[in-house]
Amino acid sequence: MAAERVLVPLSDTVTVRQTVGYAVQSGLESADSLECHLVIALPYDVDLPEGKRSNEEAEDLLERAENWVEEDAGGTDVTIETAVLGTDEYLFGPRDYAEIFRTYADDHGIDRLVLDPEYSPGVTASMLQPLERELDRVGLTYDEAPVERPARHGRLVGSHEGFDRLFATFWISFGFYLVLGDPFYWFDLLTGAAVAGIVSVSLAHVTFSVPLDRVQSPLRAVRFVFYIPYLLWEIVKANIAVSAVILRPSMPIEPTLTRVNARVRSGLPLLALANSITLTPGTLTVRANDQQLLVHTLIPSAREDLFDGGLEKAIRFVFYGRESAAIPSPKERDDAEIVGGDEL
Repeated sequence: MAAERVLVPLSDTVTVRQTVGYAVQSGLESADSLECHLVIALPYDVDLPEGKRSNEEAEDLLERAENWVEEDAGGTDVTIETAVLGTDEYLFGPRDYAEIFRTYADDHGIDRLVLDPEYSPGVTASMLQPLERELDRVGLTYDEAPVERPARHGRLVGSHEGFDRLFATFWISFGFYLVLGDPFYWFDLLTGAAVAGIVSVSLAHVTFSVPLDRVQSPLRAVRFVFYIPYLLWEIVKANIAVSAVILRPSMPIEPTLTRVNARVRSGLPLLALANSITLTPGTLTVRANDQQLLVHTLIPSAREDLFDGGLEKAIRFVFYGRESAAIPSPKERDDAEIVGGDEL
């Protein structure tokens, strides 16, 4: 019987060891020999600082996984192949991961993909369900490993991570309250602190989907302060452009619906980008799904600005740093297209 080729995407989860064990056991049960492909898909470009760190962690995990396969095989004929995927491209969502797994599977004649139920590459939250949908879409056969998940006990508020979330939620809530009120009035200061305290205790554990970084999180807040004047300038420019078109007798308005695969992660970064686009006159975000934005544009210049990716690069600067902003535009990446409107 020919060897079965099994692809196992790895991420550093509590169930990754069980997943590797299941892949080896199930593979050897259905064939005389096994060819086990262990891969890690990097969520960052390796040229970026976070990418270099992720690459080092990936190599360490691959080495451990190789030892697990040899241990579980027990001397049986097992061939192990390892690879780090995504080193020369940007992987930002389930669609990208499914595509790169399909490409690898096609190139290596993979029979089956074994998924870790807790698969969570990089800093993203668990993405099993959307990844399964994308794997179905690309026609890649997969098998979810039947692992036993350990009980999840929430950390006490007094822990390091809990305090960070409380602290961040409190100051975000307090700052927002003062923006709406009077930051120089003692009553607003007092009630704002009380409200922020209630909000932080009640919602701190659900406000942030990933642990906060005591260095990077404040830096993101500082970079966001620099982002605000840029966004205001973009809003002013867009207002002038739209006003100029409306005031012209011919009114050269060309409404179109465009699709952009944004290179920012889902969650808060994608939300910030979608809202920034909507705040800019001439563009309206209709839908944001994973990293894909569906945007209505009113005039050609608004569409060109969207395809040039200025706001996208600015959002990447806020969340990932200056070096991460130096990426090709959606037009250069061929990640933008017109899907509806007069130009079709």
